Amino acid sequence: MSPALSRRLFLALALTTATTAGTPAFAAEEPIRVVYHISEGAHQASRAIGNIRNHLNADPQARIVVVTHGPGIDFLIDGAEDAQGRPFAGAVGELANRGVHFRVCNNTLRSRSIEADRLVMEASIVDSGVAEVSRLQVREGHAYLRP
Repeated sequence: MSPALSRRLFLALALTTATTAGTPAFAAEEPIRVVYHISEGAHQASRAIGNIRNHLNADPQARIVVVTHGPGIDFLIDGAEDAQGRPFAGAVGELANRGVHFRVCNNTLRSRSIEADRLVMEASIVDSGVAEVSRLQVREGHAYLRP
């Protein structure tokens, strides 16, 4: 092997080693984080539930948070039904069992005089729905979806 070729091989090997040093050979992928934003009411919630089911079927490791405000909270009120008269509570419970988190805007609850005890047990309250969507995107790296 000529000295010029040996030098090139040495440089290529050194460059490859330097650019991959510290990188695990089989780095585990972080789960994808997604925030579903619901603010339009029961029809949007129904679409979201179908989307989330499909999403989890395709990617069971996804970390999904549903943030609601305005009319979007209605499906999380105990006794709420979809357009076919089916209670939302069953679908919400099913998705919660698959790791989905449901968050409700406290500003909406106050402005509509809805008591927190009227919400399904899977729902948690955040100060502001829009602030929560922003926080999840910027601080926690969630992708944004609006069904």
